[in-house]
Amino acid sequence: MNDIISLKQKRHQKELKYEKRMLRELSLTEIKSGIEGSFGSFAGKGKKEVIEDGCIDFAIEAFLLGAKYSRFGYYGESMQSANKRCQSEEKRLIDDLYDYFINWGNLTEKDISFGEVYFACEYYIQSWWKLGFTKGEKRYKLRLH
Repeated sequence: MNDIISLKQKRHQKELKYEKRMLRELSLTEIKSGIEGSFGSFAGKGKKEVIEDGCIDFAIEAFLLGAKYSRFGYYGESMQSANKRCQSEEKRLIDDLYDYFINWGNLTEKDISFGEVYFACEYYIQSWWKLGFTKGEKRYKLRLH
Protein backbone atom coordinates (compact mmCIF):
# COMPACT_ATOMS: atom_id res chain seq x y z
CA MET A 1 0.00 0.00 0.00
CA ASN A 2 1.35 3.42 -0.93
CA ASP A 3 1.92 6.11 1.64
CA ILE A 4 0.38 9.51 1.07
CA ILE A 5 2.94 12.31 1.18
CA SER A 6 1.93 15.93 1.17
CA LEU A 7 3.29 18.32 -1.42
CA LYS A 8 5.12 20.27 1.29
CA GLN A 9 6.94 17.15 2.45
CA LYS A 10 7.82 16.21 -1.11
CA ARG A 11 9.29 19.67 -1.78
CA HIS A 12 11.27 19.52 1.44
CA GLN A 13 12.69 16.11 0.51
CA LYS A 14 13.63 17.37 -2.94
CA GLU A 15 15.31 20.45 -1.46
CA LEU A 16 17.33 18.34 0.99
CA LYS A 17 18.41 16.02 -1.81
CA TYR A 18 19.58 19.00 -3.89
CA GLU A 19 21.47 20.49 -0.94
CA LYS A 20 23.27 17.19 -0.33
CA ARG A 21 24.34 17.07 -3.97
CA MET A 22 25.57 20.67 -3.84
CA LEU A 23 27.55 20.07 -0.66
CA ARG A 24 29.57 17.41 -2.47
CA GLU A 25 31.12 20.20 -4.51
CA LEU A 26 32.36 22.03 -1.42
CA SER A 27 35.53 21.13 0.46
CA LEU A 28 36.53 21.99 4.00
CA THR A 29 40.02 23.09 2.93
CA GLU A 30 38.43 25.50 0.45
CA ILE A 31 36.31 26.99 3.23
CA LYS A 32 39.25 27.29 5.60
CA SER A 33 41.33 29.09 2.98
CA GLY A 34 38.37 31.43 2.43
CA ILE A 35 38.28 32.17 6.15
CA GLU A 36 41.97 32.97 6.13
CA GLY A 37 41.54 35.16 3.07
CA SER A 38 38.64 37.16 4.51
CA PHE A 39 39.42 37.23 8.22
CA GLY A 40 43.16 36.53 8.35
CA SER A 41 44.05 39.53 10.47
CA PHE A 42 40.92 39.40 12.64
CA ALA A 43 40.76 35.67 13.35
CA GLY A 44 44.00 35.60 15.28
CA LYS A 45 42.80 38.15 17.81
CA GLY A 46 39.97 36.03 19.22
CA LYS A 47 39.25 32.38 19.81
CA LYS A 48 40.42 30.98 16.48
CA GLU A 49 38.73 27.56 16.68
CA VAL A 50 35.35 28.96 17.73
CA ILE A 51 35.43 31.63 15.02
CA GLU A 52 36.48 29.08 12.41
CA ASP A 53 33.60 26.73 13.29
CA GLY A 54 31.05 29.52 12.99
CA CYS A 55 32.52 30.77 9.73
CA ILE A 56 32.29 27.27 8.26
CA ASP A 57 28.59 27.14 9.11
CA PHE A 58 27.95 30.55 7.57
CA ALA A 59 29.92 29.65 4.44
CA ILE A 60 27.78 26.56 3.95
CA GLU A 61 24.57 28.55 4.45
CA ALA A 62 25.64 31.24 1.97
CA PHE A 63 26.78 28.61 -0.54
CA LEU A 64 23.45 26.79 -0.34
CA LEU A 65 21.54 30.07 -0.62
CA GLY A 66 23.43 30.90 -3.82
CA ALA A 67 22.83 27.39 -5.14
CA LYS A 68 19.12 27.72 -4.40
CA TYR A 69 18.88 30.92 -6.45
CA SER A 70 21.03 29.56 -9.29
CA ARG A 71 17.85 28.24 -10.87
CA PHE A 72 17.03 31.81 -11.90
CA GLY A 73 20.44 32.15 -13.54
CA TYR A 74 19.81 29.02 -15.52
CA TYR A 75 16.60 30.54 -16.87
CA GLY A 76 18.44 33.64 -18.09
CA GLU A 77 18.45 36.00 -15.13
CA SER A 78 21.73 37.73 -14.28
CA MET A 79 23.60 37.01 -11.07
CA GLN A 80 22.93 40.55 -9.79
CA SER A 81 19.17 40.35 -10.27
CA ALA A 82 19.06 36.89 -8.70
CA ASN A 83 21.04 38.29 -5.78
CA LYS A 84 18.45 41.05 -5.37
CA ARG A 85 15.78 38.36 -4.93
CA CYS A 86 17.49 37.05 -1.81
CA GLN A 87 18.79 40.37 -0.47
CA SER A 88 17.00 40.05 2.88
CA GLU A 89 18.25 36.49 3.47
CA GLU A 90 21.79 37.48 2.55
CA LYS A 91 21.63 40.56 4.79
CA ARG A 92 20.46 38.36 7.68
CA LEU A 93 23.43 36.03 7.12
CA ILE A 94 25.85 38.96 7.06
CA ASP A 95 24.40 40.45 10.24
CA ASP A 96 24.39 37.10 12.02
CA LEU A 97 28.01 36.43 11.04
CA TYR A 98 29.00 39.90 12.21
CA ASP A 99 27.27 39.41 15.57
CA TYR A 100 28.82 35.98 15.92
CA PHE A 101 32.28 37.30 15.07
CA ILE A 102 32.05 40.22 17.51
CA ASN A 103 30.56 38.18 20.38
CA TRP A 104 32.56 34.96 20.12
CA GLY A 105 35.75 36.58 18.91
CA ASN A 106 35.97 38.69 22.08
CA LEU A 107 36.89 41.72 20.02
CA THR A 108 36.91 45.25 21.41
CA GLU A 109 36.88 48.62 19.68
CA LYS A 110 40.55 49.17 20.54
CA ASP A 111 41.56 45.88 18.83
CA ILE A 112 40.04 46.62 15.42
CA SER A 113 37.45 48.72 13.68
CA PHE A 114 34.00 47.14 13.74
CA GLY A 115 33.34 48.62 10.30
CA GLU A 116 36.22 46.62 8.87
CA VAL A 117 34.83 43.46 10.44
CA TYR A 118 31.40 44.13 8.92
CA PHE A 119 32.88 44.65 5.44
CA ALA A 120 34.91 41.46 5.83
CA CYS A 121 31.73 39.57 6.80
CA GLU A 122 29.89 41.07 3.83
CA TYR A 123 32.67 40.06 1.44
CA TYR A 124 32.83 36.55 2.94
CA ILE A 125 29.09 35.87 2.62
CA GLN A 126 28.87 37.36 -0.87
CA SER A 127 31.83 35.37 -2.14
CA TRP A 128 30.31 32.09 -0.92
CA TRP A 129 26.92 33.07 -2.33
CA LYS A 130 28.52 33.71 -5.74
CA LEU A 131 30.38 30.41 -5.64
CA GLY A 132 27.17 28.55 -4.80
CA PHE A 133 25.35 30.40 -7.56
CA THR A 134 27.93 29.56 -10.23
CA LYS A 135 28.27 25.91 -9.18
CA GLY A 136 24.50 25.51 -8.98
CA GLU A 137 24.03 27.13 -12.37
CA LYS A 138 26.61 24.76 -13.80
CA ARG A 139 24.73 21.79 -12.33
CA TYR A 140 21.50 23.05 -13.90
CA LYS A 141 23.19 23.44 -17.27
CA LEU A 142 24.56 19.91 -17.05
CA ARG A 143 21.10 18.74 -15.94
CA LEU A 144 22.45 17.33 -12.70
CA HIS A 145 19.87 19.03 -10.46
